Amino acid sequence: MQRLSQKILLLSGWKRALIAFMIGALTALALAPFHFFFIGFLTFPILVWLLDGAVGRIEAGRIARHFPAFWTGWFFGFGYFVAGLWWISNALLVEAPEFAWAIPLAVLGLPALLAIFYGAATVLARSFWSSSVARIFVLAASFGVAEWLRTFVLTGFPWNALSNTIQPSPLMMQSSAFVGADAMNVLAVACFALPAAFFTKGRERILALLCFMILLGGHLGIGVWRLNYSPEPDAEGSIVRIVQPAVDQSTKLEPGDGKEVFDALLELSSQPIVDETLARPRYIIWPETSVPFILTREPQAVAAIADMLKVGQSLVAGVVREEVDEDSDGSQRRYYNSMLLINDEGIITSAADKTHLVPFGEYLPFSEQLKQWGFKAVAAADRGYFAGAQRRSLPISTGLTAIPLICYEVIFGGEINRLEKTDGLMINVTNDAWYGHTPGPYQHFHQSQIRAVEMGMPMVRAANNGISGFIDAKGRIKAKLDYGQAGAIDAELPGSLAVPFGKQFQSQIFWLLVVLFTTIGIISRTRG
Repeated sequence: MQRLSQKILLLSGWKRALIAFMIGALTALALAPFHFFFIGFLTFPILVWLLDGAVGRIEAGRIARHFPAFWTGWFFGFGYFVAGLWWISNALLVEAPEFAWAIPLAVLGLPALLAIFYGAATVLARSFWSSSVARIFVLAASFGVAEWLRTFVLTGFPWNALSNTIQPSPLMMQSSAFVGADAMNVLAVACFALPAAFFTKGRERILALLCFMILLGGHLGIGVWRLNYSPEPDAEGSIVRIVQPAVDQSTKLEPGDGKEVFDALLELSSQPIVDETLARPRYIIWPETSVPFILTREPQAVAAIADMLKVGQSLVAGVVREEVDEDSDGSQRRYYNSMLLINDEGIITSAADKTHLVPFGEYLPFSEQLKQWGFKAVAAADRGYFAGAQRRSLPISTGLTAIPLICYEVIFGGEINRLEKTDGLMINVTNDAWYGHTPGPYQHFHQSQIRAVEMGMPMVRAANNGISGFIDAKGRIKAKLDYGQAGAIDAELPGSLAVPFGKQFQSQIFWLLVVLFTTIGIISRTRG
């Protein structure tokens, strides 16, 4: 292995770029639906060895001397994001005549942009680099900062954070309940990269092995303890029905009144209970933009919902909500991607709007200029969406409150963790039919599992097509509908867990790790 590390260290030019791209793409195999997490123990050590040789010429200037480190990290990130996000292009094929031209931007342009974060991370790490095991911790801290920046820079897009790669199952998700999403990025990179120091001599090898055993052993140990020996959440008691109509996205976009889609939702919602041990569902959940029309414009549709609901039942439906400007003649309208609560009398008793819209999907940045050039948002028809003013909880009933998460809002772990925990659940409605039978819907569902663990709350997830299911507060799947499976599933709503020790300090834990690991690197470099 020492010979291999030396060969990798001496690579340069296109060979270095190709290897970096390849190990980045291989790292994506650790993501859903594959979950080959052990690939990280190969790819990250190779990245460390590539960075060992990423030395710029001093005479090249302050900026140019960092180019070898930047391009090494950039090509690694480019490979990772191309392999992990190529499926986004499927959304552009739903209306191919209008949007197929943008496929190269989705497959290559977005990964190229996201890879800048990883390029910046390797430049930062290389600034504190040394020949000791300390360089592993510097690299982990740098990637942690990069992933933190990905949560909010340019509205944020933390999809497939590196922490996801070391959390393939509930057993390996429990650590995030204590340290949070940001700190898990740091610890994941450190754990994956430490094997790079296994093949050195003397105390360096022993220290690397010891740190590796502590990190991986602690990660697995917490999972075993929390799943098998910690208190189990008490079931809330209510029966919930999730409806997944599995409607093809192109069908929803066809001209017409949407009656066929709406009737399918009513039929699935009215199906008899299969499990005789369960009571009648108290709540029914429909997915994001479930009906292909503005529900409040169709009084007969609202009446049909009221007729479908039994006494005491409520419907939580993902719909497009419309607001008309009272100062206008009715021509000024705003549209929101929303979640409505409708009671058995057909009255909308509560609503929550999506606050974190998808750029170029639900709205156009710099819209006035881009519209002049013929651009429009992919998933918002010609109307575009407005973001909700603030995230609000959704009171489901007396004593039961939901945190509403519409579509990809569920990937923003830091934002969700800052919310006040409710005595209820999280509801994620989504429309993953845009992405077809690709890794996208599986990655989305996997991230929902991680959020449930981080919050210590059950997640009820309804997808138009994708993966719908019940996830308990420890990330375990209690029931689900797979991709392409139209139907309805009923289950008792799992309960919440007590807030774990350290949850309120997760931001501090993250920055403590960053400062600690960087300090280790500085001390090692100074001594060297």
